[in-house]
Amino acid sequence: MNKYFFWLGVFITVFVSSLTCGEVFGQTPWNQLSPKEQQVLRPLKDRWDQLPAERQERLRKGAERWQQMTPEERRDARERFRQWQRLTPEQRAMIRKRYEEFRKLPPEEQERIKRRSRWFQGLPPEQRKVLREKWQNMNDEERRDFRRKVQSKPPAERRKHLKRETEKK
Repeated sequence: MNKYFFWLGVFITVFVSSLTCGEVFGQTPWNQLSPKEQQVLRPLKDRWDQLPAERQERLRKGAERWQQMTPEERRDARERFRQWQRLTPEQRAMIRKRYEEFRKLPPEEQERIKRRSRWFQGLPPEQRKVLREKWQNMNDEERRDFRRKVQSKPPAERRKHLKRETEKK
């Protein structure tokens, strides 16, 4: 009977301490970060030790990517961050939702979407602007027709077709 209470006491102690210290085991204390990591993550220094282990790991990976960026890539990243900060909470939530939906897609579908996005980004800025405006003013049926028209063209002719479409206004 004494052994039973002993092991019960050990179990309760371990269980309670795991609840109170749960994520501490996977966390990395600030003083164990490399000097380069500390430099990049300096704005988080005061609250670093309170962050969950998963968040710390994501931030450390981000700091590593940041250190490998060229000055031009860093400038672009800062600009994207400023754009993100200007978004409303609703816009951010919508983007996060779309990103999660994208991550659930099969890899082939993700690649297809990325390819189309790169193609669109390769268009001249004025043409992208006109296409965006035109797209936003279309109903679902018009969008389906527009997609079909563009996709029916050979890749080499798609830009010419879109240029004609944007000049119609």
